[in-house]
Amino acid sequence: MFRSHTKSITIGNKVIGGGNPILIQSMTNTKTEDVRATTEQILELEKAGCEIIRCTVPTPEAARALKEIKSKIHIPLVADIHFDYRLAIAAIENGADKIRINPGNIGSRDRVKAVVDAAKERNIPIRVGVNSGSLEKELVEKYHGVTAEGIVESALDKVHLIEELGYDNLVISIKSSDVMMCVKAHEVLAGKTPYPLHVGITEAGTVYSGNIKSSVGLGIILYQGIGDTIRVSLTGNPLEEVRTAKLILKTLGLRRGGVEVVSCPTCGRTKIDLIGLANQVEAMVQQYPLDIRVAVMGCVVNGPGEAKEADLGIAGGIGEGLLIRKGEIIRKVPESQLLSALREELDQWNG
Repeated sequence: MFRSHTKSITIGNKVIGGGNPILIQSMTNTKTEDVRATTEQILELEKAGCEIIRCTVPTPEAARALKEIKSKIHIPLVADIHFDYRLAIAAIENGADKIRINPGNIGSRDRVKAVVDAAKERNIPIRVGVNSGSLEKELVEKYHGVTAEGIVESALDKVHLIEELGYDNLVISIKSSDVMMCVKAHEVLAGKTPYPLHVGITEAGTVYSGNIKSSVGLGIILYQGIGDTIRVSLTGNPLEEVRTAKLILKTLGLRRGGVEVVSCPTCGRTKIDLIGLANQVEAMVQQYPLDIRVAVMGCVVNGPGEAKEADLGIAGGIGEGLLIRKGEIIRKVPESQLLSALREELDQWNG
């Protein structure tokens, strides 16, 4: 089902599904029991653009910590639960805005019902999460291996169980580290359920390889109109997850806002440290809440022409550079002052 027609689900002070904007999620990698460290990381992620945060809850202490953490942050808090249904209930009692469970590893129907009843009492959503690595043996045998169809069947079985228990405040997540399997699974699932989908490529890898795999997989899925909230799963600083997610959404035209930096790939005409300059510009523009495009070019010959579609641009030459606005050269500056000249121009745009 396309995102414009999925069921609207409220998570804390946010809403996903029903055509609402696709929200960016991340997950803390601190010990949840360490309230100070976890809170500091979440606040940093908020500044970067994270809109929903998930924390693991492996112990009763972690469940209790959620209450204090939630009081110090400004975005919805999701509790990630595995195996122990009592931790899910404790997390709900301590104010989690949503819980993530795989009913398959929670245990008996009675244990799943206890979790569902607790969620129902507070009307908080349950994210039903299934990963390819946890696919049930009978489904592996049925489909002769781990397949997209098996992942979807597993997820829908668990959704139907919760529906039978009288609850439909649900979000579904099906993930695989196999990009194309993940894509196919979402294509199959989208036609079978009205619930909003949390989309991601699980265990995508390091910042380098994980960004590529996530961009390809999420790009294909989101471009088809599938997906209501996303997480880029990286082995690294969660801040990188948020930055990548924002860029994926912007590249697909699914989100506006923030300065977009475009830069040429360098060639033999390049006479400046364009790579270093482009990285400095990309870091600098993060502080500006502007919806504009900035071009960084390494050649004063073609720079103005190549930057004409950008709102602002700089092009470097031997010892000097050009400051460009809307494709027009507005002044020449010494090479050493290119970055500061661009900053001055951004300050003016920012009022």
